[in-house]
Parts: sequence; C-alpha cells; structure tokens
Amino acid sequence: MTKKAVLVGCNYPNSKAELHGCINDVNRVFRSLVDRFGFHESDITILIDTDRSYMQPTGANIKRVLKKLVTDARPGDVLFFHYSGHGVRLPAEIGEDDDTGYDECIVPCDMNLITDDDFREIVNKVPSGVTFTLISDSCHSGGLINNAKEQIGESTQAAGGHPKVVKRGGAGFREGLTGFLSEKIHGALEDRGIDLHKSGHPRGHRAHLSQQDDHYQQVNYDGEGYVKSRALPLSTFVDILKQKTGKDDLDVGNIRPTLFDMFGQDSSSKVKKFVKVLFQTMHNENDGEGNDHHLHGFVSALAQQFMKHKLDEVQDTDEYLKPALETPLSENDRAYAGPGAAWRVFSDRGVLLSGCQSDQTSADANPSGDKNDAYGAMSNALQMVLAQNDGPITNHELVSQMRKILKKQGFSQRPGLYCTDYNAKAVFIC
Repeated sequence: MTKKAVLVGCNYPNSKAELHGCINDVNRVFRSLVDRFGFHESDITILIDTDRSYMQPTGANIKRVLKKLVTDARPGDVLFFHYSGHGVRLPAEIGEDDDTGYDECIVPCDMNLITDDDFREIVNKVPSGVTFTLISDSCHSGGLINNAKEQIGESTQAAGGHPKVVKRGGAGFREGLTGFLSEKIHGALEDRGIDLHKSGHPRGHRAHLSQQDDHYQQVNYDGEGYVKSRALPLSTFVDILKQKTGKDDLDVGNIRPTLFDMFGQDSSSKVKKFVKVLFQTMHNENDGEGNDHHLHGFVSALAQQFMKHKLDEVQDTDEYLKPALETPLSENDRAYAGPGAAWRVFSDRGVLLSGCQSDQTSADANPSGDKNDAYGAMSNALQMVLAQNDGPITNHELVSQMRKILKKQGFSQRPGLYCTDYNAKAVFIC
C-alpha cells in the first residue's frame, strides 16, 4: 500500500486577492500526514505560490499532479488532497443547473479556475480499491465534487434529504440579467433587498454584482482577532483578468471565453464545453438553424460579442477552437453544465470535506495579527479534532466535531461531507 498526497496553498502575495494563512495550513497538514498518518515525505507533492523553488499552484499544474496521482494509483493505495486558498462560484447561467445551481471553483494562483466538474472527472478515474480524500478550505466549497452525495451539509439537499432542483425553462426562465443570475442567486439577492427587475443592463448588473461581492466579504465571526473571507469577489477576479490580458472591457459575462482565450487546452473542461456550445450556437444562428442549447440573455450577448471579436483577430480559427471542439458533450450536456439537474449517485471513491457550504465563506483567520500565526479556520479545526482524538476517527465524526469547534470559536461557516454512505462511516484517510 502506498500513501500519496498533494497539498496546495495559495496566498496570492502582493495582489488584491492576498491571503495569509494558506501556506501555514499546508505546512501543518504536511506534518500531520507524516507524523500521524505515516506518509513518506517523498510521496507528498507541495504546490505553493510564496516560494519559487516549489512547483507553482497554477490551474494546469494542479490538474496535472491530481491526474497523475489518480492514474498511478493501485488497489489499496491511499490518496489525499488538501487545498487552501480562494474559492469562487459562477452562476450556471445556461442549460440546466447542476446539483447546487452554481459552478463551485477553486482559484489557482494564475486564476485558471478548476471547477466542480473538473473534480468530478478526476474522482471518476479513481481505481477500484482506492479511496481519495479531498479537503478544500475555501469559500463556496460545498458541492465541489459535482453530484457527490451530501452526508453533512445544506448545499445540495432540500428538506427531507431530496436533492434541490432549480426550475428552469418555460415561464420560469428569466431573460437578461435575471436569467444570468439564475433562480437561486436572484432569490438570495432579493432577500437582501436587491431588486434585479430594475437593472437588466450592464451598468445595473455591475452595481448589484458589487453588492453581492460585499456580502461575501463579510465574515460572520464573534471571536477576537483579524479574519478575512476566502471568497474571491467576482469584481476582483475580473480586475485581475483585466490586468493579465490588458483588456479593459472584460465583464463577468465573458469570464469563461476569457479563460479559454488565456489558457486554451489547460482551461477547465467546463469552460471548453461552454465555448464549444457558444460557437455552435453562433454557427447555427448564422445558418438560420434552430438552437438546441438555450443560450439566453445578457451573458450570452457578452460572450458572443467577445467570441466574434476574437475569431476576427486569430489567423487560424480551427486551431484556436480545437481544445473546445474536441471536448465531448454528452446527451445531457445541453449546454456546458454537465449532467444538469438529474440526481446521479456515483459509486464514489472520493471523500470531500468542504470548509463551508456552497453559499458560505470560509475564514482566513489571524488572531494574533502575526502572519506567521494565520490559518484557515476549517484547517485549524481539523488539527484540533485530530489532536483531541488519538485513535482513528470516521469522516462523519470528524466533520461533526469540526462543526462544533468552529461554532464554539464564533465562526458561522459549516463544513460539509460529500461521499457514499460507506465512506461516511470509514476512517478518515487511513
């Protein structure tokens, strides 16, 4: 039996997104894996963005080492992944929603988002007889493995244990900005007194996006010391993309085609699916054919405008679009959004421990004010539970105890557990 791990920490130094506790989390988890769980140091791959002597946690690097981790595994092996950094979620604005209605993403240091569908594709390749434990101490991390069974949490299930289904299409489908924001986020913003019916235009969109960003930067914490949200504001994300691309006309509506333009083959499979459907839709419209993909409203207009300009600029459109056009779409991929609202329970070998729920923020805490003491609130709670339990502890017990500790410390974030019934009762890691 081999035990292998990948640890990722993104502090985003000297940027608008800077955090303080993520590298400290990686160091503590590393020592725990070696001292408590018997991992060999040589079998632990570390990616951090504060030291150039380490592999940098770019989107391509993270996906590459995770894929290698899985493809090299053999029955009986133990696999582990820990991520500390920003999270972001993009509304699933076209086609049918997934299990939460959003694309939950982690934010690598180069902003090449890794989505819940990417993690689903990786977990689906885990060999039989192998268990893969994933921890994401980031905001909006509930549901980060798309369509995994929710054991502890409130991100994907409604009352009674049934999956949440977001109604789309027909009279219930809102055009323009409200369509883009989807039923879920529309309701959430209305709950905070934001009326989207009055702002179906880009200027109104940016104003209300700013209000949404402000909401997720407020960490509900009753304790002492400094805390910061590990939710990357969409407005900040767009500003960083503007700096990287030199394009001042970027908006949230063309994030996905921009990511494809920047990273191509290395971009998220969900981004490539989006661009493929976008191109097919534009092609069908030009030919006067029907559109089976249901691209609507404000986002579609911005994305198509971006794509038209880009295709006019490139010399070889076939080569430019090749990564997207070669990405397969299943029958259920009515847009880029994967299996849609259908509830599918896989024979999962993945176990996800999320730092919070899909609609929550995870805290980057710094009680003493010294950056050397900073940590992720969830990662710190994990270490506390392990210290209090000398022997084995099940995944369900671990998450339940972390919830109690965080609540006692004054944090409102609620960690989640996503896995099969069997793995919920299984021992954490090994």
